[in-house]
Amino acid sequence: MNIEDLRTFVEVAEAGGVTAAAMRLGVSKSMVSRRLVRVEGELGVQLLARSTRGAALTEAGSTFRDYAARVCAEMDVAKETILPAGELRGRLRIAAPLSFGPTHLASVFAEMARRHPLLQIQTCYSDQVVDLISEGYDCAIRLGYLQDSNLIARRVGPIYGKLVASPDYIEKHGSPETPEDLASHQALMQGTESWHFVNGEKIITVNPRGRFKADNGVALTAAAVAGIGIAYLPEGLIKEHVASGALVPVMPNYPLPTAGIYVVRPPAQYPAKKVRVLTEMLIECFDDGGASDA
Repeated sequence: MNIEDLRTFVEVAEAGGVTAAAMRLGVSKSMVSRRLVRVEGELGVQLLARSTRGAALTEAGSTFRDYAARVCAEMDVAKETILPAGELRGRLRIAAPLSFGPTHLASVFAEMARRHPLLQIQTCYSDQVVDLISEGYDCAIRLGYLQDSNLIARRVGPIYGKLVASPDYIEKHGSPETPEDLASHQALMQGTESWHFVNGEKIITVNPRGRFKADNGVALTAAAVAGIGIAYLPEGLIKEHVASGALVPVMPNYPLPTAGIYVVRPPAQYPAKKVRVLTEMLIECFDDGGASDA
């Protein structure tokens, strides 16, 4: 089966339609349609249910899509092994956090595209955790404290954070002095996450509560500035607000443990060369000397 036909099917499955897939691939819609017909003809089953609204995977298509994506990824790795030193081509799909990516990562992605003109880079910015394998990403950039998973992670740099609130909130509600005091305060949260604090050599974990939740740090920063509650945020998001006095540090005697910036990728014996190059560029940009595999 032709690898480009397989790749086209994967693109249609991910994009949800022929038109979007054609734009991603840089080919005509008629070419995409012909490739899909060849794949379905080869297999003897319908993989996509087409309509005026797009194309949805059939049950067979959903099963076959995962295998096809892996085949395409393996072929990309095989091609990369025989390329001239330093040359990258093909496509690199990255999932990056919305709250951090456009301001801190986008310039690295752009520089990678400049250095490698044959490489196509596609980045999805979202604070939602995506399934790298089922959604066809080569890698993701994740922040904080990683949960156990079957993904392979490489730390590329540190993330420092602070607990902050607005002067107006502190005037109205007081300032907590210990982690236990947070039980009587409004926490600004993304979900039901725990907060961690350093007390000497110990890590104290609390499960705060609050009435305001948002799925990204920018929104939580805005809520903190508005005096809605106390936020647990990375310094990159709050630095200017702290400098201006719009936010002030809370509980300075209980600092936050250093979190990390990680490149995570699906499990494989060897990472794709393009993922290795991206990882090296991110380490060059962010690392403080402590990068390591996880």
